This record gives sequence, C-alpha cells and structure tokens, in this order.
Amino acid sequence: MDKFISLTGVAAPLPFINIDTDMIIPKQYLKTIKRTGLGNALFAEMRFEEDGVTEKPDFVLNKDAYRKASIIVAGDNFGCGSSREHAPWALKDFGIRCVISTSFADIFYNNCFKNGILPVVVTEEQLAALMDDADRGSNATISIDLETQTISGPDGGTIGFDIDPSRKNALLQGLDDVGLTMEKGDAISGFEHQMEASRPWI
Repeated sequence: MDKFISLTGVAAPLPFINIDTDMIIPKQYLKTIKRTGLGNALFAEMRFEEDGVTEKPDFVLNKDAYRKASIIVAGDNFGCGSSREHAPWALKDFGIRCVISTSFADIFYNNCFKNGILPVVVTEEQLAALMDDADRGSNATISIDLETQTISGPDGGTIGFDIDPSRKNALLQGLDDVGLTMEKGDAISGFEHQMEASRPWI
C-alpha cells in the first residue's frame, strides 16, 4: 500500500450530504476485482450523460481547475450505503488520497485506511472554511500533514484533526492488514514452533 505522510493538492468541493457508495462507483462497475481502471467510473452518473462518455460540464471534477484534484471536501455522512470496497478503489485510482467531511459511514471509513486513503473528520465550522478554500479551484491548494495531524489552507490557517494512532501508523508506513500482520511474523513463527513442540498431534 502507498504510504501517506503528507499531501498538497487541489481540493474538489462536493457540498452534498449522504454521498453514498453507489454515487461514488455505480453498481454496474462492480464486476471487476481489479483495483485499477475504476477511476474512469468515479461518480460516473454525476460526471457523465446517459451515454457514459459525454461529460456534464457542471460537475466539479469535469472543470479544468479540478481535473487533477487529490482531495475531496464533502458534506456529512460521506460513503454511506452498501459496503463496496470498490468505492475507495475508484477514488484512489482517480488520484484522490484524502477525503474531508464531518462524518463518514463506518465501513467506508475503515476501507479507506486499508487502501491508502486518509479520511479526515472535522467540525461543521472547519468544513465550511475548507469548502470555501476548495471553491477557489486550482488557485488555492490545501496541505495535509499526517505526522502533525494538521490541515493547512492557502491563507495560512491550520486545522488539527484526530486519528487513531494505529491507523495513523499503518498509513505512515504504507501497511494494509496483511502488512501489519507480517510485522508480527517472528511472534507468529515462535507460537507455531511452540505449538508443534507441545502438541505434535495437531
């Protein structure tokens, strides 16, 4: 998994509540188990007309200033709906490494950490300030520093955020669940040898 230490980039404003996983990646794109290529289908029904090709010019990610956005600033309850891991896959493949909101659906929130995406929870007041920053497009960027747990806006203002220490460590080291387990490889091997010696019949 890619490490997340710090990020500076354009933030796309999505000032809507209850952006669910079907909006993030519609169900017709769930046939694949590959994590690549899904960025083209990110927010497909919001980005494209019914032909699936023609862009809707009013959607934020179709505007020139936000085509290379790496951060999303969104309304409350982001990632609700069905528990599809394709949602963070699509975000990551598009280039989104951080989503900022006042709250997230639990399963989506957990899946973000497993795929190298940082979900940041802020207050409503903080979100309003960040949404204002994001509205400036490519003329203003937002910086996120995971080590110091801070978000810096283009005007120099800084916002702190909380994160579980174990999840922070996993992102900083670029470790998914398998990687975290393998860190305990010596202890696991020692236990197996002990079991083999004490219970050879197993």
